[in-house]
Amino acid sequence: MKVLIITSLKVLLAFTVITGFLYPVIVTILSQIVFPGQANGSLIHNHQLIIGSKLIGQKFESDRYFWSRPSAIDYQPLPSGGSNFSPTSQKLKELYEQRKSTFIQKNGLNRATKIPVEMVFASASGLDPHISVRSAELQAERIARARGFNAIERKKMLETINKFREGPSLFFGDESRVNVLLLNIELDKMFNKE
Repeated sequence: MKVLIITSLKVLLAFTVITGFLYPVIVTILSQIVFPGQANGSLIHNHQLIIGSKLIGQKFESDRYFWSRPSAIDYQPLPSGGSNFSPTSQKLKELYEQRKSTFIQKNGLNRATKIPVEMVFASASGLDPHISVRSAELQAERIARARGFNAIERKKMLETINKFREGPSLFFGDESRVNVLLLNIELDKMFNKE
Protein backbone atom coordinates (compact mmCIF):
# COMPACT_ATOMS: atom_id res chain seq x y z
CA MET A 1 0.00 0.00 0.00
CA LYS A 2 2.82 2.38 0.89
CA VAL A 3 4.52 1.68 -2.45
CA LEU A 4 1.28 2.39 -4.30
CA ILE A 5 0.86 5.77 -2.55
CA ILE A 6 4.47 6.76 -3.26
CA THR A 7 4.12 5.72 -6.92
CA SER A 8 0.87 7.67 -7.23
CA LEU A 9 2.47 10.79 -5.75
CA LYS A 10 5.44 10.49 -8.15
CA VAL A 11 3.07 10.20 -11.14
CA LEU A 12 1.04 13.17 -9.85
CA LEU A 13 4.21 15.24 -9.43
CA ALA A 14 5.49 14.26 -12.89
CA PHE A 15 2.23 15.15 -14.62
CA THR A 16 1.94 18.38 -12.61
CA VAL A 17 5.39 19.45 -13.83
CA ILE A 18 4.72 18.33 -17.42
CA THR A 19 1.18 19.69 -17.87
CA GLY A 20 1.27 22.54 -15.37
CA PHE A 21 4.69 23.97 -16.17
CA LEU A 22 6.61 22.52 -19.13
CA TYR A 23 3.75 22.37 -21.64
CA PRO A 24 2.49 25.95 -21.00
CA VAL A 25 6.04 27.34 -21.12
CA ILE A 26 6.85 25.54 -24.39
CA VAL A 27 3.56 26.59 -26.04
CA THR A 28 4.03 30.21 -24.89
CA ILE A 29 7.60 30.38 -26.22
CA LEU A 30 6.64 28.79 -29.55
CA SER A 31 3.63 31.05 -30.03
CA GLN A 32 5.72 34.15 -29.29
CA ILE A 33 8.24 33.04 -31.92
CA VAL A 34 5.86 31.76 -34.62
CA PHE A 35 2.94 34.24 -34.36
CA PRO A 36 3.66 36.95 -31.76
CA GLY A 37 0.87 39.33 -32.86
CA GLN A 38 -1.87 36.76 -32.46
CA ALA A 39 -0.34 35.36 -29.25
CA ASN A 40 -0.57 38.82 -27.71
CA GLY A 41 -4.21 39.42 -28.62
CA SER A 42 -3.97 40.87 -32.16
CA LEU A 43 -3.73 44.33 -30.64
CA ILE A 44 -3.91 47.47 -32.75
CA HIS A 45 -1.60 50.33 -31.76
CA ASN A 46 -1.73 54.02 -32.58
CA HIS A 47 1.77 55.19 -31.78
CA GLN A 48 2.31 53.64 -28.31
CA LEU A 49 -1.38 53.56 -27.38
CA ILE A 50 -3.43 50.35 -27.70
CA ILE A 51 -6.72 51.27 -29.36
CA GLY A 52 -8.27 47.83 -29.67
CA SER A 53 -7.96 44.30 -30.93
CA LYS A 54 -8.77 42.84 -34.33
CA LEU A 55 -10.65 40.11 -32.49
CA ILE A 56 -13.01 42.16 -30.29
CA GLY A 57 -15.80 44.38 -31.56
CA GLN A 58 -16.15 47.97 -30.38
CA LYS A 59 -19.04 50.35 -30.09
CA PHE A 60 -19.30 53.06 -32.76
CA GLU A 61 -22.28 55.41 -32.48
CA SER A 62 -21.17 58.40 -34.52
CA ASP A 63 -22.63 58.83 -38.00
CA ARG A 64 -19.05 59.39 -39.18
CA TYR A 65 -18.14 55.72 -38.67
CA PHE A 66 -19.26 52.26 -39.69
CA TRP A 67 -21.36 50.70 -36.95
CA SER A 68 -20.60 47.32 -35.46
CA ARG A 69 -23.04 44.50 -34.91
CA PRO A 70 -25.33 45.13 -31.90
CA SER A 71 -24.08 43.76 -28.58
CA ALA A 72 -26.27 42.46 -25.76
CA ILE A 73 -23.41 43.18 -23.33
CA ASP A 74 -22.53 46.64 -24.67
CA TYR A 75 -19.16 45.32 -25.97
CA GLN A 76 -17.85 44.55 -22.47
CA PRO A 77 -15.50 41.55 -22.76
CA LEU A 78 -15.93 40.40 -19.17
CA PRO A 79 -18.18 38.52 -19.27
CA SER A 80 -19.03 38.07 -22.91
CA GLY A 81 -22.40 36.70 -23.90
CA GLY A 82 -25.66 37.10 -25.73
CA SER A 83 -29.12 38.12 -24.61
CA ASN A 84 -30.36 34.50 -24.44
CA PHE A 85 -33.82 35.60 -25.59
CA SER A 86 -35.75 32.76 -27.16
CA PRO A 87 -36.97 33.05 -30.77
CA THR A 88 -40.50 33.56 -29.43
CA SER A 89 -39.47 36.31 -26.98
CA GLN A 90 -41.46 39.54 -27.23
CA LYS A 91 -38.39 41.48 -26.04
CA LEU A 92 -36.32 40.04 -28.91
CA LYS A 93 -39.01 41.06 -31.39
CA GLU A 94 -39.06 44.59 -29.95
CA LEU A 95 -35.24 44.84 -30.15
CA TYR A 96 -35.33 43.61 -33.72
CA GLU A 97 -37.95 46.17 -34.76
CA GLN A 98 -36.13 48.99 -32.95
CA ARG A 99 -32.72 48.13 -34.45
CA LYS A 100 -34.17 47.70 -37.94
CA SER A 101 -36.05 50.99 -37.76
CA THR A 102 -32.99 52.86 -36.47
CA PHE A 103 -30.71 51.34 -39.12
CA ILE A 104 -33.14 52.21 -41.93
CA GLN A 105 -33.76 55.74 -40.65
CA LYS A 106 -30.15 56.68 -39.87
CA ASN A 107 -28.85 55.29 -43.15
CA GLY A 108 -31.63 56.87 -45.25
CA LEU A 109 -32.79 53.52 -46.60
CA ASN A 110 -36.10 52.48 -48.06
CA ARG A 111 -38.37 50.49 -45.68
CA ALA A 112 -38.29 47.62 -48.20
CA THR A 113 -34.49 47.35 -48.02
CA LYS A 114 -33.38 43.97 -46.73
CA ILE A 115 -31.22 44.61 -43.67
CA PRO A 116 -28.48 42.03 -43.01
CA VAL A 117 -29.20 39.97 -39.89
CA GLU A 118 -26.02 41.01 -38.10
CA MET A 119 -27.24 44.60 -37.94
CA VAL A 120 -30.47 43.70 -36.13
CA PHE A 121 -29.48 40.70 -33.98
CA ALA A 122 -26.74 40.63 -31.35
CA SER A 123 -24.22 37.81 -31.57
CA ALA A 124 -23.78 35.02 -29.03
CA SER A 125 -20.54 36.55 -27.74
CA GLY A 126 -21.55 40.21 -28.02
CA LEU A 127 -18.04 40.95 -29.31
CA ASP A 128 -18.06 40.16 -33.04
CA PRO A 129 -15.58 42.49 -34.78
CA HIS A 130 -16.95 41.90 -38.30
CA ILE A 131 -19.97 42.85 -40.35
CA SER A 132 -20.86 41.73 -43.86
CA VAL A 133 -19.69 43.77 -46.84
CA ARG A 134 -23.37 44.45 -47.58
CA SER A 135 -23.84 45.95 -44.10
CA ALA A 136 -20.89 48.26 -44.67
CA GLU A 137 -22.17 49.31 -48.10
CA LEU A 138 -25.60 50.16 -46.66
CA GLN A 139 -23.91 52.54 -44.20
CA ALA A 140 -21.78 54.33 -46.81
CA GLU A 141 -24.28 57.08 -47.65
CA ARG A 142 -24.73 58.04 -43.97
CA ILE A 143 -20.97 58.27 -43.48
CA ALA A 144 -20.52 60.26 -46.68
CA ARG A 145 -23.18 62.76 -45.53
CA ALA A 146 -21.74 63.06 -42.02
CA ARG A 147 -18.19 63.61 -43.33
CA GLY A 148 -19.26 65.89 -46.18
CA PHE A 149 -17.75 63.66 -48.87
CA ASN A 150 -17.93 64.59 -52.50
CA ALA A 151 -18.57 61.91 -55.17
CA ILE A 152 -14.86 61.08 -55.51
CA GLU A 153 -14.38 60.65 -51.76
CA ARG A 154 -17.51 58.52 -51.53
CA LYS A 155 -16.21 56.27 -54.33
CA LYS A 156 -12.87 56.00 -52.55
CA MET A 157 -14.65 54.96 -49.34
CA LEU A 158 -16.55 52.21 -51.22
CA GLU A 159 -13.25 51.01 -52.70
CA THR A 160 -11.84 50.88 -49.17
CA ILE A 161 -14.66 48.57 -48.08
CA ASN A 162 -13.63 46.16 -50.84
CA LYS A 163 -9.96 46.57 -49.96
CA PHE A 164 -10.71 45.37 -46.41
CA ARG A 165 -12.92 42.49 -47.55
CA GLU A 166 -12.11 39.20 -45.83
CA GLY A 167 -13.27 35.75 -46.84
CA PRO A 168 -15.48 33.58 -44.65
CA SER A 169 -13.96 32.44 -41.35
CA LEU A 170 -12.30 29.02 -41.64
CA PHE A 171 -13.93 28.53 -45.04
CA PHE A 172 -17.41 28.32 -43.47
CA GLY A 173 -20.28 30.44 -44.67
CA ASP A 174 -20.54 32.16 -47.98
CA GLU A 175 -20.42 35.84 -47.12
CA SER A 176 -17.43 38.16 -47.22
CA ARG A 177 -16.96 40.41 -44.22
CA VAL A 178 -15.02 43.44 -43.03
CA ASN A 179 -13.46 44.25 -39.68
CA VAL A 180 -15.25 47.37 -38.44
CA LEU A 181 -12.40 48.73 -36.30
CA LEU A 182 -9.83 48.38 -39.09
CA LEU A 183 -12.22 49.94 -41.59
CA ASN A 184 -12.89 52.94 -39.31
CA ILE A 185 -9.18 53.43 -38.63
CA GLU A 186 -8.51 53.43 -42.38
CA LEU A 187 -11.39 55.87 -42.91
CA ASP A 188 -9.76 58.36 -40.55
CA LYS A 189 -6.32 57.84 -42.11
CA MET A 190 -7.54 58.29 -45.66
CA PHE A 191 -9.56 61.40 -45.08
CA ASN A 192 -7.42 62.81 -42.27
CA LYS A 193 -10.51 63.76 -40.28
CA GLU A 194 -11.57 62.86 -36.77
